Amino acid sequence: MVESSSSMRVKIKRVYEPPDERDGKRILVDRLWPRGLSKQSAKIDLWVKDIAPSTELRTWFGHDPEKWAGFQKHYRAELREGAEALAILKSEAAKGPVTLLYGAKDEEHNQAVVLQKILLSK
Repeated sequence: MVESSSSMRVKIKRVYEPPDERDGKRILVDRLWPRGLSKQSAKIDLWVKDIAPSTELRTWFGHDPEKWAGFQKHYRAELREGAEALAILKSEAAKGPVTLLYGAKDEEHNQAVVLQKILLSK
C-alpha cells in the first residue's frame, strides 16, 4: 500500500489486500471485476470502470516495465478525452480520504499509480 503525503489523502492498494477502516472511500479503478473476489469481501464503495485504461492500451502495456513511460503518456491522453471519470475521482478525493483499488500484481506499474499522481498534483 502506498500512502500519499498531501493534505488530500489518496492511497492505492491491491483490491486483494484486506479492507482497512483507514481506507476511506474504496474506489475500484479497473475495467474488469477482479477474479475470484466477491462483492462482499471486496467492500468496494464505488467502481469507476471508465477511468481504466482502454483494452487496447492495457493489452499493449501488459505491465511491462519497459513500456511504463509510454503507458503513462498514452493513459494520460485517454484520461483527457474521458474527463468525466476523472472528475468523479477528483470529487470523491476532495470529500475525504480515498483508496484507489486495482487488481494488477505489479504495484509500481499500474493505472492507480498514475491516477494517484494526477489527483495529488492538482
